[in-house]
Amino acid sequence: MTNPADERIARLIAEEIAARPAQVAAAVALLDEGATVPFVARYRKEATGGLDDTQLRTLEERLAYLRDLESRRAAIRDSITGQGRMTDDLAARIAAAATKAELEDIYLPFRPKRRTKAEIARERGLGPLAEALLADRGLDPRAAAEAYVGEAVADVKAALDGARDILAETFAENADLIGRLRSYAMERAMLRARVQEGKEAAGEKFADYFDHVERWATVPSHRALAMLRGRNEEILAVDIEIDADATDPLKPVERMIAEAFRIPVPAKRAADAWLLDVARWTWRVKLSLHVALDLMTRMRERAEEEAIAVFGRNLKDLLLAAPAGTRPTLGLDPGIRTGVKAAVVDATGKVVDTATVYPFQPRNDVRGTLETLAALIRKHRVELVAIGNGTGSRETDRLVAALIADMPPPKPLKVVVSEAGASVYSASALAAAEMPHLDVSLRGAVSIARRLQDPLAELVKIEPKSIGVGQYQHDVDQARLAKALDAVVEDAVNAVGVDLNTASASLLARVSGLGPSLAEAIVAHRDAAGAFRTRRDLLKVSRLGPRTFELAAGFLRIRDGAEPLDASSVHPEAYPVAARIVAACGRDLRSLMGDAAALKSLDPRRFVDERFGLPTVRDILAELEKPGRDPRPEFRTAAFAEGVEEIGDLKPGMVLEGTVTNVAAFGAFVDIGVHQDGLVHVSQLADRFVKDPRDVVKAGDVVKVRVVEVDVKRKRIALSMRKDDGGERPRPAGATRNPGGPAPKPARPEPKSVGALGEALSRAMKQR
Repeated sequence: MTNPADERIARLIAEEIAARPAQVAAAVALLDEGATVPFVARYRKEATGGLDDTQLRTLEERLAYLRDLESRRAAIRDSITGQGRMTDDLAARIAAAATKAELEDIYLPFRPKRRTKAEIARERGLGPLAEALLADRGLDPRAAAEAYVGEAVADVKAALDGARDILAETFAENADLIGRLRSYAMERAMLRARVQEGKEAAGEKFADYFDHVERWATVPSHRALAMLRGRNEEILAVDIEIDADATDPLKPVERMIAEAFRIPVPAKRAADAWLLDVARWTWRVKLSLHVALDLMTRMRERAEEEAIAVFGRNLKDLLLAAPAGTRPTLGLDPGIRTGVKAAVVDATGKVVDTATVYPFQPRNDVRGTLETLAALIRKHRVELVAIGNGTGSRETDRLVAALIADMPPPKPLKVVVSEAGASVYSASALAAAEMPHLDVSLRGAVSIARRLQDPLAELVKIEPKSIGVGQYQHDVDQARLAKALDAVVEDAVNAVGVDLNTASASLLARVSGLGPSLAEAIVAHRDAAGAFRTRRDLLKVSRLGPRTFELAAGFLRIRDGAEPLDASSVHPEAYPVAARIVAACGRDLRSLMGDAAALKSLDPRRFVDERFGLPTVRDILAELEKPGRDPRPEFRTAAFAEGVEEIGDLKPGMVLEGTVTNVAAFGAFVDIGVHQDGLVHVSQLADRFVKDPRDVVKAGDVVKVRVVEVDVKRKRIALSMRKDDGGERPRPAGATRNPGGPAPKPARPEPKSVGALGEALSRAMKQR
């Protein structure tokens, strides 16, 4: 970064991510050279001063925005200069604009546009009239307009209307005024939603918004997206209201326009009253719509950004969920009429057997089912039984429980797992290529088994949007969502590391520096030449050169290979440092790896050299201490309550165990084994105020919950994780019931009874 624009970008990003401009510049240089975020975060700490992957992701996103901003700045500067209208003051304002919105405000008067009413009025010679009335307030507008009546202007009214059009365009294109109006609206505007006439029955799920008003500045993401969805489905009318409750004849926004052009309020001279009418007309016809559309766009973008962040956090938690490990597994994809599909995979995930059983109606072949499943378990020494959580899950779970109870030790462990996205994967070209001779219905059972063994390795095969841990994921910008989720997957895969000799092409494709094409080339080479003995053997793969090797090698693992360090996250470029550490201990590398006492006794500063600094040396020592460590937690499962299989079996007060399936801004959804997730509202997550639900839970957590209320008809389950009686929600110290100012309508009382609380939570569940 050497030019002023690059230096400005580095300073801005540095402030946002709490770093120094030099750190940002170094990271940008590496990314521009083709390095990936995981590579820079782990292996270039000396260059970036230790920027982590979160900081680097923010840097990457902001860099793209700010470079677009600079490109647009240059284009606007060139356009205005080409028109011969550039001035020193204008150039300074363009250079100082910090956002795209500010730039577009400045450019508005210079933007090529269709022929406007103001241009027509100027062509008719009414420009001098408009200028005169604005400059000399002592003029009588009607008297001054008479001089312009002629062949092109029919009468005084037409003359004054033309002057009004000219001045309104001038007012509406004033960048400073637009900026002040936008700031005022962002602070004071209200968002109003109303039901469209006759749509009450069809839009019952949006009932909370049939007559809803709240401050624009504080509307949460999930409510904004719910209202926008209602508008898109033509159930709701959603508007931005600015000064709707103002009682002054001249609204504050209209007064701001008057003040910007020194129009006195109240009017003092002959032209003042006319100019005030022009200010009102400008707001009503031009600026109110402009500002409202701007705020609606900002609200949508803000809501989408939060929704995408929620999806990303949940996806990360799911991808980094505890793996059950390399154990023979029986996967069961439950079905009632179509049967239960069964697939056995060995410890490596290879399909070794399949079957379809029909324990339910219409066949009711319970005996045959038990015999078939028992035979599969015995034959393949199955240690885990993975049961998909879809239709028929609890019935299948009960059947397997009975089967296991009658089996001699060692008994397999049964686990109910999420099958979200399994059907999408089953019908995909990838699944067909992996299992060409297997029926589509059986591929789902294979996927269910594999995702219990290793959630990360299996879920990377599914489009992230299909995994179902998002909040209004279909309502947000799909390109932004895909980009954000791809980054989450990339970070998760590289945080865990990938076994080079067993990983699928789908998993390898997510490794730093690789992609689908090289991943397939690696698998093809592995199939033809056998297992990789060292990381260096990667260089024998077609089209995989030194640069790609540099980016990928540290994230690839080789177990029991020729080089012990290949099983760790130590990068091959740093093997000489590891060799010096081993030499200093006077030990064999294999015996030293895992010896925490010996490694902790070393001074990391002894091994620093010109290329590798203290951060890298410390990382190497930590990796030698726990080689190939997996950052994921240990495997555990929720135990669903016996006899609680349908929503109708639930009773208030029941204490159950379940698994968190999704975390949203308003709470967490928990699978308690009744085919319908329950909601733990954010106010019920803990016996303290909780601002962000993820401070308490994350997707995949096993939690204990208490049933608060059940609405069987609407399939709403309100749960609590609080230890008290679930009364009024805790609040932060000093908080009021309406911190944003006076309420636009009478507030509903805070729910205090269990029934009222359940109803409040039930309404919130619609926003999932």
